[in-house]
Amino acid sequence: MAVPKKKTTKRRQGNRRSQGHGKIEIKQMASCSNCGYQVKPHVVCSNCGFYKGKKIIAKLI
Repeated sequence: MAVPKKKTTKRRQGNRRSQGHGKIEIKQMASCSNCGYQVKPHVVCSNCGFYKGKKIIAKLI
């Protein structure tokens, strides 16, 4: 069975993790169909309170 000869340093570990799967990705954004504000997909718009063209939350101004 293979056993490491030396300790893996924090720097070497970090470099390995940053190469692919550990990378932070940019979140996807969609535009509101009512006001055009940038929102996360499948979430009620915080600007106008609409979701899929329907008024969900009454916005207090």
